[in-house]
Amino acid sequence: MTSWAFVSDFDGTISKEDFYWLVIHQYYPEGESLYYKWKKGDFLDIEFLTKIFSSINEEEDKILEMIKEIPLDESVKPFIDEVHANGGDFIILSAGTDYYIRELLRMHSLPNVPVYSNRGFYQDGNIHLAVDPHNPFYSKRYGIDKQAVMKDLKNTYDYLFYYGDSEPDAHPAKEADRMYAKDGLVDILSSQGTPFTEVNSFKEIMNVQSQEGWPGKI
Repeated sequence: MTSWAFVSDFDGTISKEDFYWLVIHQYYPEGESLYYKWKKGDFLDIEFLTKIFSSINEEEDKILEMIKEIPLDESVKPFIDEVHANGGDFIILSAGTDYYIRELLRMHSLPNVPVYSNRGFYQDGNIHLAVDPHNPFYSKRYGIDKQAVMKDLKNTYDYLFYYGDSEPDAHPAKEADRMYAKDGLVDILSSQGTPFTEVNSFKEIMNVQSQEGWPGKI
């Protein structure tokens, strides 16, 4: 029997809004100028997130309330159920932090979903990232090397789907057997010549897979 998994980015794919924008809008408006400097290449991704997440200065229960406000793709839960019902695993691979991802999974009753991300924790009013340079999946730029994680997953699974929306997802896309993309990732993959299907939601992915006979044809 073929083993397979559907691997997805979190911010902008499972969630409809990147967590750092919530922080910027509610607690750190100065972060908007940092965002544009980051996009120009003045900061590494992990440096940008570290600065944003360490500028909240709020009690944890208030931060958890903010996390509750993150809107998710309404079709993600039935999609995950469909993956599990067809013998696959659903895996989250994020260059954000597992601090808010695991909390959202709990809030939305999404069990049995492994998370590969930068470890985060609350301390002294802020969210801190515990990035370990000795971790086999360490990346100086992102904190976590998504492509390395995908390569490692190939040792476990015969077939890997991937879904992403932005530049960090262009790297694990190279390891995917079947790639789905949205937003800025579409142009990036097109320029790289990486095969993909453009979608905007998990519902669209379900429709595409149904039309193509997935996952039964794996």
